[in-house]
Amino acid sequence: METENKNPALTDSNGEMMRNGRNELNEKGDIVGTSRQSNINGFTTIMNEQTNTGSKTLKIETVVSLKKQISLVQSVAIIVGIIIGSGIFVSPVGILTNVKSVGMSCVMWTVCGVFSGLCALCYAELGACIPQSGGEYIYIKRAFGDFPGFLCLWINFIIICPVGIAASSLIFATYVLKPVFPDCEPPATALRLLAALVVTLLVSINCINVKWSTKFQVVITTSKLGALMMIIVIGFIYIGKGEIDNFNDSFADSDFSAGSIAIAFYSGFWAFGGWSYLNFLTDELIEPHKNLPRAIVISITIVTVVYLIANIAYFAVLTPSEMLASSAVAVTFSQLTIPAASWITPILIAISVMGSINGNSLSMSRLFMTGAEYKHLPSFISMINIKYLTPAPSLLVIMVLTVIMQSFEEIFYLIELMGFGFSMVLCCVFAGQIYLRYKEPDLHRPIKLPIGLPIFLLLVSVVILVLTVYQKPSESGLGLLLIAFGAPLYFVFICWGNKPKPVQNLILRCTYLIQKVMYACPSEGDKRAF
Repeated sequence: METENKNPALTDSNGEMMRNGRNELNEKGDIVGTSRQSNINGFTTIMNEQTNTGSKTLKIETVVSLKKQISLVQSVAIIVGIIIGSGIFVSPVGILTNVKSVGMSCVMWTVCGVFSGLCALCYAELGACIPQSGGEYIYIKRAFGDFPGFLCLWINFIIICPVGIAASSLIFATYVLKPVFPDCEPPATALRLLAALVVTLLVSINCINVKWSTKFQVVITTSKLGALMMIIVIGFIYIGKGEIDNFNDSFADSDFSAGSIAIAFYSGFWAFGGWSYLNFLTDELIEPHKNLPRAIVISITIVTVVYLIANIAYFAVLTPSEMLASSAVAVTFSQLTIPAASWITPILIAISVMGSINGNSLSMSRLFMTGAEYKHLPSFISMINIKYLTPAPSLLVIMVLTVIMQSFEEIFYLIELMGFGFSMVLCCVFAGQIYLRYKEPDLHRPIKLPIGLPIFLLLVSVVILVLTVYQKPSESGLGLLLIAFGAPLYFVFICWGNKPKPVQNLILRCTYLIQKVMYACPSEGDKRAF
């Protein structure tokens, strides 16, 4: 039995009645409970007041969730900002080294862009029919179950994310310090200190406000596109002056062997890395069914066109031998064309890399948060800071792992692990997409691609994985070892549910301590029972 709330004890601070309040009566007409629900500043608050023999117990239940505040423009900026990192400025020689000619190099850049676009379309289909943050982790988990999903998460957690951000931050530090140490290599201590500082800065921005982070990403993306436009304009001015010798007989001396083309393809595909990261942020996208596929298509198109035209501009100024001899093509380009302003180029490269770090931190934090919600990572990683409504614990974990990776002397050796790890993840994603067509044929798919596309991409991904093992056996072996180490962790910390009481109490005390320090609480999507 229910009645309208006329209890003066259940009024707000202005004496007004709670709009959504209602009283619950027992058979005798006594008030036994009152409930109210409100939504203020991103919090959903449910208040229950129970009365028993004159005493009242007020239970306040607050649900905290991330806001949907990332627009289409910001989504495009995130993807473009992540993809366009140091590669196009520093070392676009990977393809040229293998295929040997200007014409074949441009063809390979185009092929890599098209292949990345096709992969991104498959991710768009999965993201539209499974609109949940977590990206490939969620897709693999849904298709193949808990353990394969955990291994995907583990690969990202221990290899792809911290190694990638650590390497990018060290590249940032290197190019910022180049003008300070023009005649020698920057000191290792200075490099690591500056790298740690930039990661701390960007993680702090992400912890305080998602809008600040996305707006910052728009600014950085605009800056790096501006830098590329400067290179493109200068290159086409040279072409207008008749500097086209490098394009005469552009396919001469091309290496058409399968091994060279495959390795060149792998180098180019790495340069397009980052197109999948927006799928980690699906919960925060405005109208994800529409904006996710739109952002992916627009971003890949922009990057492919810009990469191709930028390489044409490089070849208008630099000969293939000059490009191969340069450790930083953009710096060499600026020294030959605008020597007075060549000092600006390392700064622009640093800004470009900063965008990649920011985008990686923004995206990967949501992946780890989702993994923790499904009990695959410590529970505090899934929590949201109450004041800023951001996944601060997840971001701080990324910062700690990144700083640890920065301390390794062989950081660029570890980068090779990323290619192996990502190739394994791609194989599982495309296999899962094919399997879901048969496992869940009635799943609503706003975007439905021909089944032949993921089959084709799966075959290519398997070839890339095999070539990676063949070309980089030591890195691949270390990658397999790290991935295999995740198996005992899964069975000990996840499958083993009935842990001894002292162990459970210790875990709870540590979780509560971290929760208090970070001023965080479980998110709305947390699948754990507290």
